[in-house]
Amino acid sequence: MDFTTTLLFFALLFSTTKALDPCASKPDNSDLTVIPIYGKCSPFNPPKPDSWVNTVINMASKDPARVKYLASLVVQKITAVPIASGQQILNIGNYVVKVKLGTPGQLMFMVLDTSNDVAWVPCSGCIGCSATTFSPNTSSTYASLDCSLPQCAQVRGLSCPATGTAACSFNQSYGGDSSFSANLVQDSLGLANDIIPNFSFGCINTLSGKSVPPQGLLGLGRGPMSLLSQSGSLYSNVFSYCLPSFKSYYFSGSLKLGPVGQPKSIRTTPLLKNPHRPSLYYVNLTGVSVGKVRVPIAPEYLAFNPNTGAGTIIDSGTVVTRFVQPLYQAIRDEFVKHVQGPFSTIGVFDTCFDATAEAEAPLITLHFEGLSMTLPMENSFLHTSAGSRACLAIAPVPNNVNAGLNVIANLQQQNHRILFDVANSRLGIAREACN
Repeated sequence: MDFTTTLLFFALLFSTTKALDPCASKPDNSDLTVIPIYGKCSPFNPPKPDSWVNTVINMASKDPARVKYLASLVVQKITAVPIASGQQILNIGNYVVKVKLGTPGQLMFMVLDTSNDVAWVPCSGCIGCSATTFSPNTSSTYASLDCSLPQCAQVRGLSCPATGTAACSFNQSYGGDSSFSANLVQDSLGLANDIIPNFSFGCINTLSGKSVPPQGLLGLGRGPMSLLSQSGSLYSNVFSYCLPSFKSYYFSGSLKLGPVGQPKSIRTTPLLKNPHRPSLYYVNLTGVSVGKVRVPIAPEYLAFNPNTGAGTIIDSGTVVTRFVQPLYQAIRDEFVKHVQGPFSTIGVFDTCFDATAEAEAPLITLHFEGLSMTLPMENSFLHTSAGSRACLAIAPVPNNVNAGLNVIANLQQQNHRILFDVANSRLGIAREACN
């Protein structure tokens, strides 16, 4: 056998052997070979001789952890913060949520307010505040903010020197008869299982009046200092709440934050934005019905006007729905046609009647662009302590405020899921029992 023949023989033998080798790579490397971890072609050492049952059991020992991980990718987290009537918890007409401030978290019952942005709480050493205060000294994540920081410029009633550095302090009024002084600070905010680090809020040091919520306020408006803005992409500019009855003793309501867990089939109306009042949630109220009668009202008393502030807002902090005088009068005039008098005035309510006539009282329906909200009996009438008189639970706008603003208040929102989808500029309303 000459040299050339011998060379061809060994080349053929090598290529044949490689072709028959199950562990050999394909010559063009076109495919990525997948092999069992303990197969003959595996570079790993096989386990000690054992039954395949035990081998598979050992291999599957980490499956539960992996299944849990895979499930976490499918089932997204719902953030639901408990809501209770402030009447039962703090003897106030607002609704409160459970939050924790600082590290470790200090429990506070803060009022839920959709028409305010900056949150604030009474801090230790505060003059005129309630006994329950937030203690900055016991929080490892607390930090004060000075006037040079951008957050400071977003606060109303700012009190900063023209030059030099100083603590960011501000003064605000609340509820018409109260005011407070506070410093803007930062700390961790705990909502259910979520922690929002470096949350900016007011630390109240001086307070006068009785309208300021005793354990602070959580602003859910849509301005730059609100919870939605400060939480960034965490909640995607979406939240909803269900407010229980004032008489409910429990934290049976809920504040749901983020798009996960929100109702899928809910009727919505566009959210309108007023550049002069950017925090408020304006909607387009197109009419009101008493029973089957749509009350006659001139369009200008319903129209949204960003220049004057006229229009209709949804508000969690106001207790009783208020309508501009002509609209309220039209509702009242139609209502008294269906209910036997005589009528009397109790406080702000001027349409009170004998409770035995309540069964014949017509329901009130609020018509918005794209949806209508018929108020149940419990959202429409209030009763005296003796139960002998019932009052239509709406009132005219007070004479000393903007006469063009209608306010849909928390009494009328009770036991409804109110969805604020700011990202898509819409507001949803659906019945939901949360007592």
